[in-house]
Amino acid sequence: MKISVDMEIGKPKDLVWAAITDIENWTNMISGIIDLKVLKKPEEGIVGLKWIETRKLFGKVASETMWITDSKDGEYYFTRAENQGTIYVTKMSLEEADGKTLLTMSFSGTSESIFIRFISSIMGFFIKGSMIKMVQKDLDDIKSFMEKTNLST
Repeated sequence: MKISVDMEIGKPKDLVWAAITDIENWTNMISGIIDLKVLKKPEEGIVGLKWIETRKLFGKVASETMWITDSKDGEYYFTRAENQGTIYVTKMSLEEADGKTLLTMSFSGTSESIFIRFISSIMGFFIKGSMIKMVQKDLDDIKSFMEKTNLST
């Protein structure tokens, strides 16, 4: 399953980057996150940052261990999570135009297991819509936080 959702935010790219990389404070910005605990903080940059994120998904509380695998400062970063044979990769990327920022969240899930791929192909149809709504809500929350917060460079 692959999805991509974007959102225009009325703030400069450097401010949006600062917010989306301040993962320790996501619970203050993203309403879907119930709890977040940082497990490992790199000495420099964000690659290697590892955390446990807890959300309520499909009526159940679920926690995932996630970590940042790649980043280009101010442009994008990739996160990875693994659960029951499936690898989840999310890319957060930014583009700036006219003092506004286009924030894009792309998400994919792949599996090594033929059985899991088969089940995912069936369930993916039903889950994809819910995943798009969740990603859209996260981006709406980030936009709302950024635009109501009086942040400056």
